[in-house]
Amino acid sequence: MSDENTSGGARSFRLHNTTVPARPLEPALYLVATPIGNLGDITLRALETLAGADVLACEDTRVTRVLLDRYGIQNRPFAYHEHNADEAGPRLLQALEAGRSVALVSDAGTPLVSDPGYRLALQAIGAGYRVVPIPGASAPLAALVGSGLPNDAFFFAGFLPAKDKGRRDRLAELAVVPATLIFFESPHRIAATLAAAADVLGGERKAAVCRELTKTFEEFRRGTLTELAAFYDKVDNVKGEIVWLVGPPEETVAAEADVEAILSDLARSMPTAKAAAEAARITGLPRKDLYQRLLDIKERHG
Repeated sequence: MSDENTSGGARSFRLHNTTVPARPLEPALYLVATPIGNLGDITLRALETLAGADVLACEDTRVTRVLLDRYGIQNRPFAYHEHNADEAGPRLLQALEAGRSVALVSDAGTPLVSDPGYRLALQAIGAGYRVVPIPGASAPLAALVGSGLPNDAFFFAGFLPAKDKGRRDRLAELAVVPATLIFFESPHRIAATLAAAADVLGGERKAAVCRELTKTFEEFRRGTLTELAAFYDKVDNVKGEIVWLVGPPEETVAAEADVEAILSDLARSMPTAKAAAEAARITGLPRKDLYQRLLDIKERHG
């Protein structure tokens, strides 16, 4: 592979004015977490891995080059992303087969979390190669610990569907998960997403929007879904990378008779699907089950 480490025998990284040699790496696929904003959040083990790997693969060579230059790492990055995975993936696997060490980074944060690295890791595991995580920065965890929401149990759900119906259906599926929900979202969709969440999950549910984590304009905005939806509805130009979270639902136990009464009452004033979604929010029961029960009720009563 022509895009392997170009630093020869002097593989090293720089801390302030001190050059630190990087020890040789055993053959393996190393999944290296990189900073999500502040370049000072890199770990010493990550620097040594980036400097010492025979092959360094990344999503965008320009982004990774900024990090490498900051720490005086001469290794030349090799592009691996969703658009070239069919070509680049086999080359990286060939490097592993040849006994080389391969380090994989995403543009920011932990590889395999909402990025194409999962495919390569799965192929490497399937082929019997060693896969080594090098932990570090993670946007979902940074948002969770700063959100003020319960963190004893959490569920990372990535990005919601872009279209409103798909978004609402997915939120309805997650409505009763007994954990804090963590999502990524783009700035131009955050207002619509929060409005849908308030509608599907309930406006009083506690939430937080975390923007530009570890960067100069880092912001945590906390409140109910209704409050946050109202705030972002009035903001014309939201900027930056966003993680948003919703606290777990309150425990609700509804008797069978109560559930049927709730469904019947809601069905009088709204369509079946919306009635089922609202009943799910009220009772804490799965929306799909309630939708079927509502159809059964309508069939019984004509």
